Amino acid sequence: MSIKGLDRIFRPRSIALIGAGERPGSIGRILMSNLLAGDPDGAVFPVNPGRDRVMGVPAWASVRDVDGPVDLAVIATPIRTVPGIVRECAEAGVGGALIISAGGKEAGEEGRRIESEIAEQCGATGLRIIGPNCMGIICAKPRMNASFAASTPRPGKLAFISQSGAICAAILDISLEEGIGFHTFVSIGSMLDVDFGDLVDYLGNDPDVGSIVLYIESLTNIRKFMSAARAVSRVKPIVVLKSGRSRAGARAAGSHTGAMAGEDSVYDAAFKRAGIVRVDTIGELFDCAELIAKQPLPSGSGLAVVTNGGGPGVMAADALAARGLEPAVLE
Repeated sequence: MSIKGLDRIFRPRSIALIGAGERPGSIGRILMSNLLAGDPDGAVFPVNPGRDRVMGVPAWASVRDVDGPVDLAVIATPIRTVPGIVRECAEAGVGGALIISAGGKEAGEEGRRIESEIAEQCGATGLRIIGPNCMGIICAKPRMNASFAASTPRPGKLAFISQSGAICAAILDISLEEGIGFHTFVSIGSMLDVDFGDLVDYLGNDPDVGSIVLYIESLTNIRKFMSAARAVSRVKPIVVLKSGRSRAGARAAGSHTGAMAGEDSVYDAAFKRAGIVRVDTIGELFDCAELIAKQPLPSGSGLAVVTNGGGPGVMAADALAARGLEPAVLE
């Protein structure tokens, strides 16, 4: 597994937004607004060869022209332009690229060819990539919103990683209603480079992260993911909603992110072996996210059941017993 270079993505001292613009409702404008509102520790450099300034900030024709080193490049241009832009980023010594652009392998053979070109441009340069086809990332430390989300979550200790931008948006909406705080929000997209294993390893070893919640459609490197998850789950809870259980769901996942869902029973066994809690519905994912965001980890198995009816008490005791637990004995 490799977490090399991820600090320059999640703790950038400078950010270049390639495709920055001012057209109302455009991704380039929303990203620029979020970056400026987020107040990251470093500078924000809009890159647009057709403008001198973007939202009052001096603009640059290319990332290679930016006056100073760039840690993170956020790319929001048509997918066909991305291989060339990634090459420029590598030549400029950029640490990481967050590729918002859609139209990669999820779009078919031409998209797969473009993603191959992007990977070739990275080569051995050390440039790390999140995406393509992603919503972006949001971090509490530094306060950075490098996404086109409509709002920013409250700060907290929960890390959320999703292969679906729509699931990210749904979790974000309910978190604001329920007062759930997040340390990191990651829309991982098509996983051309950085994948779930990398992020579980990186965020799991961050002392400010208390727990990790995942929405997964596929895993690109099972062994790397298992190694990271088994190590992290010993000290921090990991909860996953894995979609694509059925053949129809697997086909839908393929058209969504270019994923190969695989045999669901294999994922079930892998999650259990890694110590991951698997949930089946968005509702359960919300519940788990709220629980682990607000409730500290219990130090033991002393769970008391309080009920105003005998039947529910018996059912609760049965549920505990089915999971190898006994209710606490009250003095």
